[in-house]
This record gives sequence, structure tokens and C-alpha cells, in this order.
Amino acid sequence: MKIGILTHHYINNFGAFLQAYALQTTLQELFKDDEVVLINDLNLKHFIIIPVAGSDLEIIEGIKSWFIKSVCLLHLQKKEKVVLISLLSCFAKGINKLGLDCIVVGSDEVWNIKENKGIALEKFGVGLNSKRLISYAPSCGKTTVDNDIKSLIKSGMEKFDAISVRDSFTENFVNSIINKSGELVLDPTFLIDITADIDSLNLKSPYILFYYCDGMPDEMKKQIIYQAHKNGYSVYGAGECNKLYDDITVNLTPFQWAGMFKNASYVFTGTFHGTVFSIKNRKQFSIYATNESRIRKIQDLLDQLEIRGREANGFEDIKVKEPIEYNSVYCLIEQKRKSSLQFLNTNIR
Repeated sequence: MKIGILTHHYINNFGAFLQAYALQTTLQELFKDDEVVLINDLNLKHFIIIPVAGSDLEIIEGIKSWFIKSVCLLHLQKKEKVVLISLLSCFAKGINKLGLDCIVVGSDEVWNIKENKGIALEKFGVGLNSKRLISYAPSCGKTTVDNDIKSLIKSGMEKFDAISVRDSFTENFVNSIINKSGELVLDPTFLIDITADIDSLNLKSPYILFYYCDGMPDEMKKQIIYQAHKNGYSVYGAGECNKLYDDITVNLTPFQWAGMFKNASYVFTGTFHGTVFSIKNRKQFSIYATNESRIRKIQDLLDQLEIRGREANGFEDIKVKEPIEYNSVYCLIEQKRKSSLQFLNTNIR
């Protein structure tokens, strides 16, 4: 059997890379005698154009961002088999020529049809003719359904033999398109132990880690860092730069990025995968997010795992905030992990 994964990971985003890596690794472990390939959809807009935050404008991508994405792709190619298909010429036709027995669409925001760097209708099943077509843990992001969207994707989504989703918003999205409920499953990064592939950065411990707390007021961040240093903590950013941090930790591999969460004493983050890797490594953490889509995704994950009260208030979180009781959290994760693997095993066969 030949299984293809249709996702997006050629973006400047460690979580996007690691979810693709995790799903492919999971399928290779489940289907040891079969061929599992990752379809790398190189859309011209993803290759050279990036959005300007807070506006509808776009600019030509900088060399640094392009370099980081290229490094991530090289790491994936070293570890896994990658099939490159270009969106510049009939993408569905190119995929169909691969002769895949099953296509797995997902994970991450592959169903965010309002994302402004190009739409791949193939990720909704449009034009695909594999023997089996399933989704694994996609998210629709901030997409809401209207008649125009429904007319674009309904015929494709009706082709799916089985649908699973990552969050309750995507569950409602699927229901509004084809009047079916998608099974709620874990993000693929929860399915494998990524720590086995982590590189060492030799950071000074103990340390506080920041990852993409977009919009955090400067005074709040300065106060956290001041108090951290006063209490004997170093401070680093996971792939981000700030003159207040103790060292420059940019241009990381995805596995070095994951390693920063593994060894952190406490994490401040504002993203879905920043939250995931805090939980995977059983870290105490606080959330500072201002983007509505990120807030919804993070809160949905925390609700699923019954984690409460993680909003960031400052350095006092490290000492005062009620600690997460990870034994009960991991009981939930293990239950969800078993059902998620069962979904893949049953529906790909």
C-alpha cells in the first residue's frame, strides 16, 4: 500500500514542520510494510511571499525567513522520504499520478481556506481520486462558512471516507459543510516521542523560555525578565531574538527548538504548538495570546485536557500559579492517543 500525507509545512513555523514529521513517523510505525510519502506542495506564494502582520498587505519574503524554511525542509528530507509536487501546474493531477492507495489530509491549519497565502482545494479533496481519502487532525483556523466557501469545497469533502479534526471549531465547520461530525483526535506531535531527536544547545539552566508572546507589553516582559534574573534564572527565546535575553537562540533546527521546551523551568507562550510542547514536556506554563484564532485554538486544547487558569500575569506566575497536575492530564492524553491511533489504523486500512 502507498500512503500519501497532504499537509503544509514549508513555512517559517517549527510547529508546522514537526506535525508533518510526527504524522509521517506515526504512519511509518503503524504501517511498517507499506510506503509512506509526504507531498510537499510548493506553492509560489508560500515560497517567496509573506503577509504583513495586522494588514492585508504582502511583501517579498526576506532571506532569513526563506533560509529557516529551507533548513527545516532539508532536515525533513534527511529523515523521511519526501515527494515534491508543485502547485504551479495542476496539483491534483500531479498527486493522482503518484498512484496513492490512501491520502491523509492534515494536520495543522490545512482547512483554513481564508489563509492569505494561497488556497489548495486539493486539501479539501477536490480533484483527488485515490482509493481512500481521510483527514487527520486538520484545523480550519479562523474560517467561517458562507455559501461561496461551501460551493468551493462541499463536493470534495463528500469524497472523504473518514474525517477527524483537531478542535471543536473544525468539528462545527465540517458539520456545516457536509452535515457530518468529524472525530476529535490529538495533534500528531502528541503521538510520538520527539525528544529522541533533540539536539543540545548547552543553555545555562535553570531558565525561563519565551515563545511568541505576540503583543505582550514591553513593560510586562521586562519585569518578568528582571525578576527571573533576580531569582537566578536565565532567559531565552525559542527561535526568537530580544536584546534582553541571555543569548541569541535563532536559526534553530526544529529539534533544537523542541529541546528548548524540554529543558525549560517555565514557559511563556502564545501559540498552539508552544502550548503543545510545554504539555508534552510536562512544563508549568503561562499563555499570553492576542490573536483571536490562536486564543481559540489554545483554549480548545486546554479544555480537552482539562487544564485551567494559564493566563499570563507576570513573573509571579512562576511562584504563585497553581501547578498543573500532569498525572491526570496524561491519563487523558493516553486515552486520546489510543483512540487517535485507532482512527488512523482502522480508516487507512
